[in-house]
Amino acid sequence: MEAKQKLRKLVRAELSELSLPHYEDMSYQIAQKLYNDQDWKEASTIAVTISKAPEVDTFQIIRKGWEQGKRIVVPKCEPKLRGLDFRQLTRFSQLESVYYGLLEPIVSETETVKPEEIDLVLVPGLAFSESGYRLGFGGGYYDRFLANYHGNTVSLAFKNQIVTEIPTEEHDIPVKKIISNEEVIFVGR
Repeated sequence: MEAKQKLRKLVRAELSELSLPHYEDMSYQIAQKLYNDQDWKEASTIAVTISKAPEVDTFQIIRKGWEQGKRIVVPKCEPKLRGLDFRQLTRFSQLESVYYGLLEPIVSETETVKPEEIDLVLVPGLAFSESGYRLGFGGGYYDRFLANYHGNTVSLAFKNQIVTEIPTEEHDIPVKKIISNEEVIFVGR
């Protein structure tokens, strides 16, 4: 566990050095690669987290999804179950600030979408290895969700979030693809 904490600290420190213009520029480059990706093009329902800097900006990705007529679903954390409830988002005003300043869907204004209806999940993380393993933010929510999810998974990452190795545990599930501002990494090919 200690190794994970150290890596989290290291990557956070590196990301905090990003200037806003660089952050926006790299987020835009990543988004453009995503829109050209086959998984994005074929997906009609896409799960996206609401980003919080210094994660890759997902607001522009959500807007693009709406423009292209895609159904966008965002997660509501269920701390008691340590689970994720993905809910359809049709406008940003359906979000509210919960703990740690994270934005989540307002339950009374959004509807749950079943995991089997989701074609593509953009899986968040702080750091990623080229073998598709990710270092999350420590809650384990996505690992639990991915254990029973069988659709496509892609992570978006700045080049300095891609590391040689991530300490893994038995329950960790790699994503199938990582899109960075420099390249697209296909996992397990």
